[in-house]
Amino acid sequence: MKVTQRESTPPSGQLLLEALEKRWKKYRLELKRCRAEFSNEAVHDVRIALRRLLSLTQLLNSISPRPRLRKLDRALKNQLDDFDDLRDTQVILAEVSETINELPQLGKLQVHLERVEKGLLKEIRKKLKKLDLKETTRRVRKTRESLKGEMKADLVAPILMSVDDAFLGTRQRYDRIDPAQPVTIHRVRIAFKTFRYMLEIIHPLLAGFPVDNLERMNDYQSLMGEIQDLEVFTQTIMDYPQNGLSLDLEPVYQYYEARRVEATAAYIKVKDMLDTFWRPSPEGQFPWEKTE
Repeated sequence: MKVTQRESTPPSGQLLLEALEKRWKKYRLELKRCRAEFSNEAVHDVRIALRRLLSLTQLLNSISPRPRLRKLDRALKNQLDDFDDLRDTQVILAEVSETINELPQLGKLQVHLERVEKGLLKEIRKKLKKLDLKETTRRVRKTRESLKGEMKADLVAPILMSVDDAFLGTRQRYDRIDPAQPVTIHRVRIAFKTFRYMLEIIHPLLAGFPVDNLERMNDYQSLMGEIQDLEVFTQTIMDYPQNGLSLDLEPVYQYYEARRVEATAAYIKVKDMLDTFWRPSPEGQFPWEKTE
């Protein structure tokens, strides 16, 4: 299927180069800010900038696999993985602060998690201070030089093929959703993230693309994210007695399990929205191209 580009859009090679420049600069700025003024917000911003840079390297690697890109991708992913435990802990703490008046049993859990958060923040701060970007910078520079050589190239076809593959991976996981198994929805969310961030990069190439789709995709992902956050919370509650603290958390567990069931039902109600974000196959029409 022939895809019509927007008239004002730069060549696809230039678009990728500009995306690399923008995301690499953003990541370095957020890292510098976090090192200078360490805070929860600064850590969050580093993590988001890192995730967006990683999504670009994944897109570039899927278009044209290169050893340096695979190494860069792995290095960025390792950095992102360092934030996982902190992110989960902070999500749970935020939830506890919202419901502790209603569920006072959460008081001791809150104190415990605040100690955990403090330790994780200390660990992250040390890692960020020691983080050496020399090798990562070298790989980004090599990637930049390679893209400059392709700046005028027409890469639309391989770009769209990469996004088609990312959407297909999401769709395959979507077809295996079992509402009784939260992990099946989480798998869709992980694949959808990759697809969403790719589309965020390349959507200027698509004539007629509804820009509000980006916000709708964020909302769609958030529905799945709420389910995962509640699943992490209920698992934490189940594991909590193993820490040697005697608490009656059964009412808390029941409360959050009911919340998770409600969140799952809310997602299942609109899950078919997935098909409004991309074409069903490389030969098919984009949803926004279809006419009555």
